[in-house]
Amino acid sequence: MAGENHSTAGEEKATSRGQSEANRRLKYISLAVLVVQNASLILSIRYVRTLPGDRFFTTSAVVMAEVLKVLTCLLIILLQRRFNVKDTVYFLVDSIVFQYKDTLKLAVPSLIYTLQNNLQYVAISNLPAATFQVTYQLKILTTALFSVLMLRKSLSRVQWVSLLLLFAGVAIVQVQQEGNKEASVSGDSNQNYSVGLVAVVISCLSSGFAGVYFEKILKGSSASVWVRNVQLGIFGTALGMLGLWWNDGAAIARHGFLFGYTEMVWCVIFNQAFGGLLVAVVVKYADNILKGFATSFSIVVSTVMSVYLFGFHVDLLFTAGAGLVIGAVYMYSLPKASSSSSSSSSSSSSAAVPRTVGPELEAFLPKSAAKQKGS
Repeated sequence: MAGENHSTAGEEKATSRGQSEANRRLKYISLAVLVVQNASLILSIRYVRTLPGDRFFTTSAVVMAEVLKVLTCLLIILLQRRFNVKDTVYFLVDSIVFQYKDTLKLAVPSLIYTLQNNLQYVAISNLPAATFQVTYQLKILTTALFSVLMLRKSLSRVQWVSLLLLFAGVAIVQVQQEGNKEASVSGDSNQNYSVGLVAVVISCLSSGFAGVYFEKILKGSSASVWVRNVQLGIFGTALGMLGLWWNDGAAIARHGFLFGYTEMVWCVIFNQAFGGLLVAVVVKYADNILKGFATSFSIVVSTVMSVYLFGFHVDLLFTAGAGLVIGAVYMYSLPKASSSSSSSSSSSSSAAVPRTVGPELEAFLPKSAAKQKGS
């Protein structure tokens, strides 16, 4: 009897060790995916927007990414339904049409995410990739402020300090860029630093509001991430087409929807459409600290690659500002100090809000948008 118990305990220990090793491996994979997706999207957009020759219409790229995302999610839902077309159609009609009130809730965040996707193209077209990557971390500040105002969430003292450091770091980078903006945009007369800065600030505000609003209206929702992406994508495609007609309608009528599309442009669109969905799959294996580290590391990657690809100049002021931002992102992701009151409040919060919904949604939705919290 004792021998059997010893054998069982040994098997359980071996199984636990194997699971721990698998989880550690999945965390490293998640880190790699998050870093590559964060850095590659920004660098690739910057690259295709600074190439000589015919430029594609960014409004058409936003619409195309939405269409591809919807088609991908529909295929995944069909796969989950064992390729039963009839059952899938009934399920989608019930989830989207019959539960129309639930679907309509996503109209507002979808509008904001569509605006945000267009603004990202404007910002990256006018700002160095490294500057955009650093400045875009203001979305952490806006998300935190909207969470406090709209959801009555509390932040720890460390998080408040990290937000101040974040703002200071971004401000230092802007001071540095203000002194060098003539040189940074001299290679292309179409670039306007002020337009890019306004675009990224509005994008950060919209990102923070949309993520918190998304969490607020979807508390207790049981819909899967794929259904949510289909609902968002339907609105996103319609609103994107409206923006396309308003901004580039006449030009697209002359040149065509796919004008200026190259292999690299298609890579950007596929990255925007599928990269976010891929993050949605792996993000549940990444805790907040890992996400913060991934964001910080992607800033470093973007900066280093910008030096080699675009001749970006890194000086002491930029290094100091970026360093503050990287440190602030990591500090903000640290867990709160454990206490009886905080643990009870966090457990009640976890019970009220589904783990699949939260301000982290922009990590994998069209921006990228709407981003669903997987961890």
